[in-house]
Amino acid sequence: MTVLAFDTSNYTTSVAVFDGVEGHNCSRLLEVARGTLGLRQSDALFSHVKRLPELTDRLFSDFGPCKFDAVGVSTCPRAVEGSYMPCFLAGESQARVLGAALGIPIYGFSHQQGHIAASLWSSNHMELMDKPHLAWHLSGGTTELLYVTPEGVSVHAEKIGGTTDISAGQLIDRTGKLLGLSFPAGKELDALSRAAQKKDVFRVKVHDTEFSLSGVQNKVEAYHQGDAAETAAYALRCLIGAIVEATKNALKQYPDCQVVFAGGVASNALLREKCAALPAIFCPAQYSTDNAMGAAVLTWRAHHAAADL
Repeated sequence: MTVLAFDTSNYTTSVAVFDGVEGHNCSRLLEVARGTLGLRQSDALFSHVKRLPELTDRLFSDFGPCKFDAVGVSTCPRAVEGSYMPCFLAGESQARVLGAALGIPIYGFSHQQGHIAASLWSSNHMELMDKPHLAWHLSGGTTELLYVTPEGVSVHAEKIGGTTDISAGQLIDRTGKLLGLSFPAGKELDALSRAAQKKDVFRVKVHDTEFSLSGVQNKVEAYHQGDAAETAAYALRCLIGAIVEATKNALKQYPDCQVVFAGGVASNALLREKCAALPAIFCPAQYSTDNAMGAAVLTWRAHHAAADL
């Protein structure tokens, strides 16, 4: 049984196949003009439409021809009422056309559910799909600490903490813009920070499992004195300190839970280092960032369960 899945998030076009054991994902970032902080939704949607044929060609070139039993897709950012973003229509329209043309079922999931599934599959912790656990969704638009419980073949994610204003990704990208880096700035900021020598940090106030990052942005701007590496490291230390403290507080409430880190920011090397003493699960970096593999894994689980009925 083999499935195909699409994910067209705000800044990455992704296509993946999965056969229940092995999978392959092809992704490409959308092009964003240097010095800017993103794309309008109409431009992102148009870019996804242009990118999808290229990525499917590359996927089938790498993976070989397949007979698909089902197609899956990310249809919205989060599995909550009112969660909507036009860019997901690009992937959803492709999935619906393929499903109708091939006469195979279509399964839709949220982008967030896909992130969790991709992290668990690629870290060899699929057993947590059927157990309560904690998860961080750290990305350009989201910084949420979640209490995750099984929900059929997928998961239910309840927000129990995170930021009250800008996201971790927004802080990173705004710091990147300050330093003249390209967008999104996560990889460059991570690499740049490794050359820093100082240990300066601004301790973010964490209230139980929530914190604000807008004040950190002001601190970073004031701290910047022309040394890009030190500024990058300073911003990351401030951010990661808050994430670690909020995680420790959450583990007091949920002491038997493991903590899964998902989303593009979860690929950061310093974050992984600072969480080494926690019951933290990090997956390979390519599955932390936006990808269609999570939607493919969930689609396979859904179709396998339907076939058993």
